Amino acid sequence: MPHRFLLLSAGMGAGHDAVAHELAHRLRARGHHTAVRDILTLLPAGTGRALRTGYRATVRHLPGLYGAVYAGFLATEPATPGPRPSSAPLAALAERPLLRTVAQWRPDVVVPTFHLSAQVTGRLRARGALSAPAAVVVVDFAVHRGWLHSGNDLHLCVTEGAARQVCAATGRRAYTTGPVVPADFFAPADPDSHWRAQLARHTAASPGRGASPAGRPAVLLSTGAWGVGTRLLETARHLTDHGCLPVLLCGNDEGLRRRAAGLPGVLPLGWVTDLPELMAVADVLLDNAAGQTAAQALAAGLPVVGHRPLPGHAVAGVRAMARAGLSRHAHGAGEPARTVRVLAAPGPVRSGQIAAARAAFRNDAALELERLAASPEARGR
Repeated sequence: MPHRFLLLSAGMGAGHDAVAHELAHRLRARGHHTAVRDILTLLPAGTGRALRTGYRATVRHLPGLYGAVYAGFLATEPATPGPRPSSAPLAALAERPLLRTVAQWRPDVVVPTFHLSAQVTGRLRARGALSAPAAVVVVDFAVHRGWLHSGNDLHLCVTEGAARQVCAATGRRAYTTGPVVPADFFAPADPDSHWRAQLARHTAASPGRGASPAGRPAVLLSTGAWGVGTRLLETARHLTDHGCLPVLLCGNDEGLRRRAAGLPGVLPLGWVTDLPELMAVADVLLDNAAGQTAAQALAAGLPVVGHRPLPGHAVAGVRAMARAGLSRHAHGAGEPARTVRVLAAPGPVRSGQIAAARAAFRNDAALELERLAASPEARGR
């Protein structure tokens, strides 16, 4: 029997949308009906756009300010004792528009993939205004307060540690499924693609200082959809000086790509549409956010090194990934080149890291959503 799923994402970067659309794809492949909505569009006119614009400007230009906002609003462990503000007033603004959407779509399950969405559904479920069960898909490796509301019926998490934290905080069910990543990252359509030839040409044109006879390890530098990072060009120069080939993923930031193009030995790229193929021929991902690109690298068998994480949830995520054994957190003298070289070299260290990463994919989150839709709590509403 086909079921109906309403997925609630947010256009804050690309990660939350990527997870929502991948889940929708899997559910449709199972014969179900899906709709994806951006929670920001359910806020009063102009509010969602202002939130997205403000967030983007802050993480790009004032990351320390975002770190302070995160500490005040979202961090599970407050920096100072006492009451803290929450997102409840903002969530309240989306309640009636969401109920109208639910009335039109008539979902069997509502699926937040963004923390504000989880607050809205949790509030509505807690007071009985939303009859359909709500299953929160937590996309972060480190769970913050925004994901936690005891009104939600189920949380699907990327690690066992995250699931334990959710269960302890909410008293509700929390399962570990692992990250939600498209199948192409596990088995790219053309692993011996044009990327291998392009990397070889770039290496031959600019061999770089300190390169070993075995060649230059290709290191992808992730900056997300918005080209965000701390001292990115300095990191790229450092890798070049230590015999690596930095491949800077600039996202949609054309200015960053142009600036990086002036650095000898660096290969800057704009938005990459065939990332699975690129990851298949790269050696290491250097990550600063523990976001969807890092999750995709885990699926691709590409070792992940966290370095200079952005303030706020990115710091917590990079540390949580490393604690879970899914990545390395490189900091201190000689980094990140030292850790990159260790993981780029064939051998037990690299293969062990890849095996641990692949083991993170425990279950199909879409299957858990399907089970919830067929459960008595969904049928009895």
